[in-house]
Formats: sequence, C-alpha cells, structure tokens
Amino acid sequence: MIGSGLLVNLVLALAIATVGAALAARLGQSVILGYIVSGVIISPSTPGPVGATAPVEALADIGVILLMFTVGMRLSLRELQAVGPVALLGGSAQVLILIGLGYLIARGVGWGWQEALFFGAVVSNSSSTVLSKVLGDRGQMGALHSRIALAWSTVQDLSTVALVVVLSAVVTGGSGMTLAGTLGVAAAKAGIFLFLLLGVGSRVLPLLFERVAALRNREIFVMAVAAFALGVAYASLFFGLSLALGAFVAGVVVSESDLSHEILGSVQPLRDVFVGLFFVSVGMLVDIGFLVQNWPYTLLVVAVIVLLKGAISTGIARLFRYSFATALLTGVALAQSAEFSFLMARVGVEVGALSPAVFSYLLGGSVASIALAPWLNALANDLARAYERRQAGRLVAEAVPEGKKAPFQGHAVICGYGRVGRLIGAALRRRDFSFIVIEQDRDIVHALRNQGIYALLGSADNPVLLEQTHLEHARILVVAIPDALAARLVVEYARRVNPNLDIIVRVHSEEERRFMLSRGVSLAVLPLHEAAFEMTRHTLRRFGLSAIETLAIVQRMRGDPTAYDPTGPNVMPH
Repeated sequence: MIGSGLLVNLVLALAIATVGAALAARLGQSVILGYIVSGVIISPSTPGPVGATAPVEALADIGVILLMFTVGMRLSLRELQAVGPVALLGGSAQVLILIGLGYLIARGVGWGWQEALFFGAVVSNSSSTVLSKVLGDRGQMGALHSRIALAWSTVQDLSTVALVVVLSAVVTGGSGMTLAGTLGVAAAKAGIFLFLLLGVGSRVLPLLFERVAALRNREIFVMAVAAFALGVAYASLFFGLSLALGAFVAGVVVSESDLSHEILGSVQPLRDVFVGLFFVSVGMLVDIGFLVQNWPYTLLVVAVIVLLKGAISTGIARLFRYSFATALLTGVALAQSAEFSFLMARVGVEVGALSPAVFSYLLGGSVASIALAPWLNALANDLARAYERRQAGRLVAEAVPEGKKAPFQGHAVICGYGRVGRLIGAALRRRDFSFIVIEQDRDIVHALRNQGIYALLGSADNPVLLEQTHLEHARILVVAIPDALAARLVVEYARRVNPNLDIIVRVHSEEERRFMLSRGVSLAVLPLHEAAFEMTRHTLRRFGLSAIETLAIVQRMRGDPTAYDPTGPNVMPH
C-alpha cells in the first residue's frame, strides 16, 4: 500500500526539511541545522507526525555518495599548497591530537575503547559547509584565517575517508595478528581498487564522458554522471571499502576531466536533495528526551568540540607563527562539527562500535556546535580586535621594520598585499612612487621588507597600525583586503583622520559597494562588474563605436548602480 510506503515518508521528509531549512536560513543559521531539527520533529521520539526511519535512511545513502563525490571533485591541491605546512601538518596534527585526547576523555567517563576511538574521530572533524556559511555571511571568505581554516577542513575531510577504513578494520578485526591481517587485507583491497580507478579509470572515463557530452543531450549526461557515481560507490563494497570512500575516489578521478565543471553542475541539484535527506535521517535518530535526561554527557561533547578543539587549533596555528588574532579566528572557525562527523558516527553504529546512547550524545553535541558557530565567530572577532588594541605597543614594535624610514608625505597606503594589492604595488614601484603596506601574512611582510618596502605586520583595521601609516599626509588609500567588516573599519578611520583622502576599496557585493560610496570613497571596485565593463567595452568596439563613445557608456554604467542590476528595468543606460 503506497500510503504507508516509501512515497509518504519521502514526501514527509522533503516537506518538513524544506520548512526547517527555510527557517534556519531566515534565522541566519546553517541549513544543515534546519534539516537535522526537521528530522527530530518527525522522529519516533517526539510527538507529531512520525516518519519511518528505514526508507529515509536508504535514500540518505545516495546523499552520502553524492556528497563525497562532489568533495572529491572539489579537492584542490592548490588551495592546500597556498597556505603551506599549516594546512597539511597542522591539520593532520590536530586530527591526531583530538583522536588521542578524545579517546582518553571518553575512557575517563567509562565508555568502551571502541566508543572512545570513534568519539575522538567524530569530534576531530569540522564542517567546510558550516565554515563557508559562517565566514561568507561575515564577508571573510578571502581572509587569511578563512583560507587556513578551509584548507585545514579539507585535510580533515581526507582524514575522515582514511579513518572510516582504518577504524572499521580495527573494530571488526580483533587484536594482534588478526588485526594486522585484517588491516593488511583491507590495504591490499584498497590498493587494487585505487589502481583500477585511478590508474585505468583516469584514462578511460574522461574519454567516455566526452563521448556522452558530444550527444548534446543534458538528460543523458546527468544520467551518466549519476550512474557513474553510484556505480563506483557500489563497486567499492566488493573491495571491502565504504560507499563514501568509493564515491570520493570517483570524484577525484573525474575532477581532472575538462568536463569537471559541467559534471559538478549536473550532479549538484541531485546532491542537494539527497544530502538534505541524509541530515533529516540523522535528526530522526536523535532522542531529545534522552539527551535532556543525560545533559552532562551532551555538554561534555559540546565542550570537547567547541573549547578543546578550538583551543588546540588556535595553539597549532600559533606554532606556525601566525598572529594571535589570526590563530584565534582560525581555531574558533574550526570549533564545530557537522556532515562528516555524522557520517563517521553512522559508520560507528553500523560496525557496532557506538551504542545508541553515545551516538545520541555525539549528534546532540554536534548540532549544538553548529548552532553556536555564528555567535562564537562574532565573539572571536571582537576578542581578536580587543586583544590587538591592548597589545598596541608590542604590535607596533613587531609591525614596524627596523632601520627603515617610512615615506610619510604624499605616499600611498595599501591594505592587503594579495593578488590585487601586489599588482598595484608593482605598478607603483615601476614609477618609484612611495607606498606603505599593511599585511597579515608574515612571510609576505618579510619578503617586502627584504625588497626595501615599508611593510607593517598585522590587521589593517587595527587603529594602532593605521596610525603608523600617517594617513593624514597620504595621497591615496587602497583597501584590498577580503574582509568586508575590516574594510569598513579602515574606511571609517581614514575618513576621521583625513576627510579629503582619496580612497579606493575592493568590495564583494553591490550592497558593500553602495555602503562604501555612501561613506565617500572615491571608487568602490566590484571585480564582477569590472569584468562586465571590460567585456562591454570590447563588444561595443566590435560594433564600430569609437573609443570615446565606449568609454562614456562604460563610465555611465559604473556611475549608475541600477544600470547593471539584473533585476532592474534597464540593464544598460541609454
């Protein structure tokens, strides 16, 4: 009877998930939290509509496969290399330390060794999804601490894939020679699987997808991608591996294809639906009454995830000689757990390592860490700025290069020396124009000082450092930092000390652009718009317009915010 079957449970799960995700987004929370709370609402442990867990879990497995498939496709070695050893060494060290400390804490409260191992593994992982949401909402996606945290999270994701294999073998393999044999067989099977997929598949599969794409039929292409992802994940079971690992490797293989972006775009809508079901199924397993009755254990999990992991991550970042502010913001950004933690917890239940009680504690603590993430990050930003102000004297001593006289008259000040700031600085140097740089990356600052450039180490929104740039005598201020809030603070300080200063700001949204213009900046540059202006200029020139006419049109577009508003009546001024 269809009324009690898969369809009713699917409709119920999707409907409640849609409402829950919409409410979470409205409240500024991650949609993951909305999905999980939705699952709790329809779980057998709460009053109201009750969904059957088994059908939803069966569909949730597809969500796990597609999630890991896209993670494999998005794996970026360049991003890992961009922040150097702190990502690979620091991320790996944090995972190992958390597993060890988590094991000791769990054993200390009386949990079994298998539960203790999985407890450490679950709390060691942070969610790149939650990271992206929280940091993106604050306009900090390009900031140094954001780049470190996201690269760090990528290393954690990779460790999760390995831990699923190793811990499953440890739990089911016994001890001594039996365990060694189990791990050896697992490694051999994994090696064969990886050889077939990476060695052979990496050469054959891109050609296959090119043939499918040549048919120019999107439906067939989407079907082929879905069949490949699900098929490889299922095939991995025959090699003793998990669905998650198989899907991850499949994603890595196709990521090298010229069609990788089209493949990712095709699978994304499917992934979003089934990943939502995965988190709903996780919520359906949470027993709220049980968590309330056993709140000390839930609080313990929250403390380990938020306080212990945050402190360890901050400490490791400091060991790599990042400033206290950068280290603190990195540590707090990582002080949460989500999708891969839930995946690891589910694996623990499936292999019999986690009891329902410990599983509930882990879920409850992870959900709480997601809810706390936006508030903790806001608090960390305030603490970082307050610390820098209290340490004003020491920061200036560290920031100002020894034996170098600053150009304190008619100079330029560049806040942020990344890709944008570096190009501006290179242009100024070619003409021997003097400028001062404020940059958070210690290596960049040292390189600039070695080249004879006056560079200050620290956050650009720190008034102590801004005071050292003598903006009252500067010719122009260039704000090229990715942190939107910090950019606002820099502009407000500059306007107070020099109301007539020429200011150029890099912005990341039309809302930021309008705000900066309202503060009197000379130019607020939105990279997306600048690309559109340049393409417009080239297109109009191809239609025979003169350089003067083209320049006039582009200038009118740049000056009128509604001219390039895609929702407005006029896309281009007349």
